[in-house]
Amino acid sequence: MVHPSQYSEGELTAAELEAGRLLFAGSCDFIAAANNMHVLPPEGLPEICFAGRSNVGKSSLINALTGRKALARTSQTPGRTRQLIFFDLANRLQLVDLPGYGYASAPKTDIKAWTTLTRKFLAGRASLQRVFLLIDCRRGIGSADAEIMNLLDASAVSWAVVMTKADKLKPGALEKVCDATAKTVNRHVAAFPQLFVTSSEKGEGIAGLRAHLAGMALPKVESR
Repeated sequence: MVHPSQYSEGELTAAELEAGRLLFAGSCDFIAAANNMHVLPPEGLPEICFAGRSNVGKSSLINALTGRKALARTSQTPGRTRQLIFFDLANRLQLVDLPGYGYASAPKTDIKAWTTLTRKFLAGRASLQRVFLLIDCRRGIGSADAEIMNLLDASAVSWAVVMTKADKLKPGALEKVCDATAKTVNRHVAAFPQLFVTSSEKGEGIAGLRAHLAGMALPKVESR
């Protein structure tokens, strides 16, 4: 069975954890908010994005990773993020917060528009290194999540699952949902085999995810 501790920071070297800490201790600046494919910022830096159903905790995870309380806007209203939000992390990595899919408190025409935008972005962004698909530990994989997994496989886009809100479940229940999720993930050809189990509120798994992301960033340019 898959145990959440299998992916704890304890499996990483001190150097890997420090690389992650240093990357996310650097500057993180808002670049752009795009509501259509014609106004996306130019491709350049390696890019990673966070996707998931509405209210899964994307903005909270970005804030936890960067150590900033309000970098990405959080809300109790599902579907608050309605654009693709781009951030420059230390001029070494670009972070993208995608609109949530599934339920959202918005007109159906708006929901359709930003869902279509998200799908086009995921399938056609050459600089995209990996998609981090967030799954609420309390809910597991839903039908909308499965559709995105299939889309990413078909588009040959590397993706990985981040389990969110791990602090909301008892250890036995958490292990069970992680095991079921891992079995599903392992059936997908474009999926990264490791689950990242996190709690933005408690900080669990954040250092490990930072270290993983640092491995996709451009090398730090040393000042002379």
